[in-house]
Amino acid sequence: MSIFNMMRRSLMALATAALVSGATAGAAKAEETIKVGVLHSLSGTMAISETTLKDVMLMLVEEQNKKGGLIGKKLEAVVVDPASNWPLFAEKSRELISQHKVSAVFGAWTSVSRKSVLPVFKELNSILFYPVQYEGEESERNVFYTGAAPNQQAIPAVDYLAKEEKVERWVLAGTDYVYPRTTNKILEAYLKSKGVKAEDIMVSYTPFGHSDWQTIVADIKKFGSSGKKTAVVSTINGDANVPFYKELANQGVKATDIPVVAFSVGEEELAGIDTKPLVGHLAAWNYFQSVETPENKAFIEKWKSYTKNPKRVSNDPMEAHVIGFNMWVKAVEKAGTTDPDKVIDAIVGIKVPNLTGGVSEMLPNHHITKPVLIGEIKEDGQFDTVWQTDDLVAGDAWSKHLDGSKDLVADWQTLKCGNYNTVTKKCGS
Repeated sequence: MSIFNMMRRSLMALATAALVSGATAGAAKAEETIKVGVLHSLSGTMAISETTLKDVMLMLVEEQNKKGGLIGKKLEAVVVDPASNWPLFAEKSRELISQHKVSAVFGAWTSVSRKSVLPVFKELNSILFYPVQYEGEESERNVFYTGAAPNQQAIPAVDYLAKEEKVERWVLAGTDYVYPRTTNKILEAYLKSKGVKAEDIMVSYTPFGHSDWQTIVADIKKFGSSGKKTAVVSTINGDANVPFYKELANQGVKATDIPVVAFSVGEEELAGIDTKPLVGHLAAWNYFQSVETPENKAFIEKWKSYTKNPKRVSNDPMEAHVIGFNMWVKAVEKAGTTDPDKVIDAIVGIKVPNLTGGVSEMLPNHHITKPVLIGEIKEDGQFDTVWQTDDLVAGDAWSKHLDGSKDLVADWQTLKCGNYNTVTKKCGS
């Protein structure tokens, strides 16, 4: 063999060794971090609500790393933008799980985006923490619902209006997708069970991003002119809330005449609106920035410091991410691994402080315990809490007010089922 060929083979061997060494180092580096997926719309109609949830997740990851990381490794946030596009949510969730190898995903806002990603999480056996109030009627093994179920928001809000505001006529106004339609179906059944007649319930749906509210607000005013106290129960989502509230003000709909209680309007949505004409209108949540507790004070200080913006606000879905993230951290520490099956088993029963001064617990149905608060909009865009539950309320996966679900329970700890029928003693499909 010539000296030239010997040198050539030696160089090739060295290059191959370097490539193998580099690949091994790359794999080792990937194993040194635990990746956390962040699946929130940073563009499109839902960006007004979801962008801040991306920001709070980045803050939580940074904070955890300052504490030393998790089970000996640093956390790494992987952010994607599903752009308020429901099919794209599924594509981006698959990207997070299959390509980026995230250990858990925190994200989605609308129920249609959650429904879009469910098959992906089930197929790939990953974990989703869903931080927004929703319609219930669901309990999946791979999902943890840290937002409110209807019995933790919608039902208490209606009870408050009936008792405290003496409301007799109801406008159920929502964006046209699964959350408002199912929530309103539950509310209609509940109101009728309380003796409200069908003619005293008006239902209205509009598409995402709806901007022309003149006719609908006029219809609401007409419906409320019968002499019976009328209220609007709003499941309007995203940036459509801005022109809706502006049109209420334009047509002189005051809270003293026809109060609006919103389930998807918080501090973030009000930040871009002149709130003076909206003073007295209501929102039902499980957290307000104005809550005065040491836990909330400390969180707000950290949030404003992290964003370097004293005007940035906090809201309910942000708190849900705080609770969900801290539960996930404790479950991983308990399991000693990020393996989804072991984390799913470990997380039930985990308790962490919420920001309202209580301690929330992950239940066997993958929902959590939460307080319920009703707040009035103030001139500064914050809320004055006018009512709240004495105790934390356990989230119900299935509504007791619908024939198709009143006999169902979810229990992933003992029954290993999300829709167990207590009459037939069988688990559904």
